[in-house]
Amino acid sequence: MDGKHIHLKYKICVSGAAETGHCAPDALDKAKILGEEIVKRGAVLVNGATTGFPMWAAIGAKEAGGFTIGLSPAGTEKEHIEHYNLPVDYMDIIIYTGFGYSGRNLLLTKSADAVIVGCGRWGTLNEFTIALEDGKPIGVLEGSGGSTESIKDIIARSNRGPGNIVYDPDPKNLVDKVFKLIQKLKIDQV
Repeated sequence: MDGKHIHLKYKICVSGAAETGHCAPDALDKAKILGEEIVKRGAVLVNGATTGFPMWAAIGAKEAGGFTIGLSPAGTEKEHIEHYNLPVDYMDIIIYTGFGYSGRNLLLTKSADAVIVGCGRWGTLNEFTIALEDGKPIGVLEGSGGSTESIKDIIARSNRGPGNIVYDPDPKNLVDKVFKLIQKLKIDQV
């Protein structure tokens, strides 16, 4: 990220299941590596201020000295904790949207430069399809379990082209691929 816009940091959304019992055995370890790799490249990790896969990515980001932003479905911290039963740990900033899960998902994906999805459920698919419709760069962590295992089939059956999607089972390689997609969409920074 050289050039006149050096102060601007990429915002990478990590999306995945809050409940991870259906995920691959190594999915949370890979989520943590995703967070670390995002930070190593000077980016900010953005997630849904939740548990599970996104939280493990935030743990990795924070352990690597990074900055994290969570977008909550709740309107207040009290509602975030007491109604939604969501954590405040590993977040530098939490934005309380007040829009519930579907509204939060829209803001989450729109605020990011790219979305990386790992082991997921309905919410992950919702975030994936919003990002897909918006033409966002998307990385899919193959082999992580859950709804991510259906993404290639969904793309093939949708008859709309391959999208702006890269796939990889290795978190480090996936982050590299996602950064290359982002750079294609940025203004020349020289």
